[in-house]
Amino acid sequence: MKKIKVIAFDADDTLWVNEPIFTKTQKEFKTLLEPYLTGDEIDTKLYNAEIRNLRLFGYGVKGFMLSMIETAIELTQGKITGTEIQRIIDLGKEMIEHPIEVLPNVEETIKLLQSQYELMVITKGDLFDQESKIARSGLGIYFNKVEIVSEKNEQSYLNIIRKNNIIADEFIMIGNSLKSDILPVCKIGAHAVHIPFHVTWAHELVETHQIEGVAYQELADISLLPELLNSF
Repeated sequence: MKKIKVIAFDADDTLWVNEPIFTKTQKEFKTLLEPYLTGDEIDTKLYNAEIRNLRLFGYGVKGFMLSMIETAIELTQGKITGTEIQRIIDLGKEMIEHPIEVLPNVEETIKLLQSQYELMVITKGDLFDQESKIARSGLGIYFNKVEIVSEKNEQSYLNIIRKNNIIADEFIMIGNSLKSDILPVCKIGAHAVHIPFHVTWAHELVETHQIEGVAYQELADISLLPELLNSF
């Protein structure tokens, strides 16, 4: 019997493209505010607003949109027009309705693994938005369970494996974020595989010392996962 029995996948930037959509929208947001001010102040203020608002809005497009509106009002000292605020709202709607771009080799790989392992999705963010993305991706048919949480930390992973009667040493998490997908999973005695994505939100970055001594695997592409799992 194989040691690993349950494979969980992160969703955004592991199964499909996500962060580049935020990056593109933020660029358009900065262009919108150019008549009022220029420079990196917009990026800094927006990031600070996002982090400050996480406890109220959580992760996802809706919180990002509200943080953009708050930042625009603050930076323009209330001079931003209703038309410009409407444009920010429209940008948020465009993000929510953006077509799902499944990453290369994802569907082929999970289809191959489906017959050998129990597959899960563990993602964080807005429930409605994440359910919609899973449905529109066409990948939902391959997964036995989907868990959408407000935060990915040790306790949330413990809750998931206990609820689903999973043994930690038989569980492996696949994701692009060291902070959310790798570190907390390793700390509860489970396994993790890091598949880096070319762009990462600043909030998900970790310092080098935080991953020193942490036992996890890293792959350049998800297509290499079946071969790695055979080594367990």
